Amino acid sequence: KIWYTVALGLLLPFSYAHTDFFTSIGHMTDLINTEKDLVVSLKDYIKAEESKLEQIKKWAEKLDQLTDTATKDPEGFLGHPVNAFKLMKRLNTEWGELESLVLKDMSDGFISNMTIQRQFFPNDEDQTGAAKALLRLQDTYNLDTDTLSRGNLPGVKHKSFLTAEDCFELGKIAYTEADYYHTELWMEQALKQLDEGEVSSADKVYILDYLSYAVYQQGDLGKAMMLTKRLLELDPEHQRANGNMKYFEYIMAKEKETNKSSTDSEGQMEKETEVKKKDYLPERRKYEMLCRGEGLKMTPRRQKRLFCRYYDGNRNPRYILGPVKQEDEWDKPRIVRFLDIISDEEIETVKELAKPRLSRATVHDPETGKLTTAHYRVSKSATSGYESPVVSRINTRIQDLTGLDVSTAEELQVANYGVGGQYEPHFDFGRKDEPDAFKELGTGNRIATWLFYMSDVSAGGATVFPEVGASVWPKKGTAVFWYNLFPSGEGDYSTRHAACPVLVGNKWVSNKWLHERGQEFRRPCTLSELE
Repeated sequence: KIWYTVALGLLLPFSYAHTDFFTSIGHMTDLINTEKDLVVSLKDYIKAEESKLEQIKKWAEKLDQLTDTATKDPEGFLGHPVNAFKLMKRLNTEWGELESLVLKDMSDGFISNMTIQRQFFPNDEDQTGAAKALLRLQDTYNLDTDTLSRGNLPGVKHKSFLTAEDCFELGKIAYTEADYYHTELWMEQALKQLDEGEVSSADKVYILDYLSYAVYQQGDLGKAMMLTKRLLELDPEHQRANGNMKYFEYIMAKEKETNKSSTDSEGQMEKETEVKKKDYLPERRKYEMLCRGEGLKMTPRRQKRLFCRYYDGNRNPRYILGPVKQEDEWDKPRIVRFLDIISDEEIETVKELAKPRLSRATVHDPETGKLTTAHYRVSKSATSGYESPVVSRINTRIQDLTGLDVSTAEELQVANYGVGGQYEPHFDFGRKDEPDAFKELGTGNRIATWLFYMSDVSAGGATVFPEVGASVWPKKGTAVFWYNLFPSGEGDYSTRHAACPVLVGNKWVSNKWLHERGQEFRRPCTLSELE
């Protein structure tokens, strides 16, 4: 998962030396501005070089005419005292000035700017992360390589496409991760685009080399041999391909000797192809289906129990005359959405407080009880480090509408999900096998979650609950709320949820985790463990 979070009002020891740019649209926006500045600097350099060449060109044209005349009648030309003087002057002074002009380096300004900006450039890890994000989107939303390469995604404002070289690069990154499934997909796409006539620096020989090995690693020996033969047609002297072909022929002959028919081999290959995506558990499949909007549909009988209403926070004085709009999203666990609950101005203030402090999001390590980064949470988060009237007003609003004490809650966290940003299925509360999950806070377990949606998302980015089949879609200015614990203090395992990857757009959310301490009389225990 890739997202960035910020806890507003609490100082956290974040590092700013280098950030994972691909995980935050906010930071990537800065990169666009950096690149624009570099383009302006590059154009200034080009103008300087063109001006320099124009001066040299004029000098050459002038001397070309002069020397043509002089060489036709050298004695007559030098017989004029002015010509003799000017020849001495040109060779002694002017040619030296021209030499200085030719040697003058016009790139100083551009190189200086590049040196300054380079410290803010993404690194290899960022590029790999962005590539993995594309592969993650491909899997989650069932996108074929051609659709992704052509940029045919829903809701896009600025259509873009991948070149054969881009596809080759994606395939190489997958290869370095031993992800031969995606290596095959993207090398084939690169090859397809080259076969269709795309002009590219990508080399078919290199592509076929990677592709044949990836296919072999997945058990398709016949296809690996076919691709290797094609490679050898392009480069008969390719040492590795010649060695691989001999090895493939040896393996094929050995299979025939052991009476393994090609039919059995193809059947096994097809079976392996079906499970190429490794580590896909049933929950993962449910999660991806929900992200695509293909989840379980609530029965009509259950749907009739869902209502929308004007809510006054159980007769809270602030909302008796001006109740808020509330609607039921799900029944068990009960998930409610508050509409028009945070204004555009408040959203912008919260984002501006958070942006300077965005850092790679962390999770609680159940073994140590401390915060740590995790591969399954991809976003950025931060804390403002000081009190803000807007944040205080938001906290008061949460307390009024939930009836829960926010004085023991964690600080408001702001998260920005960038390219492929997600948070895989998880619990917000600490389970029994994680007794030290929130020990350092001293406020008990997370009793409830309040989640603001601070942006609309063009495609993807839903909050899904795989255990029950619920999908909650982002809508700017709204917030959803649910209890993580039963009144008894036992965890509600049906609240296991995830943030789907952002397919197109930019997702900003902020959340408030409320804790048990201070809720003893606001939400008293019941006699039943699961009530």
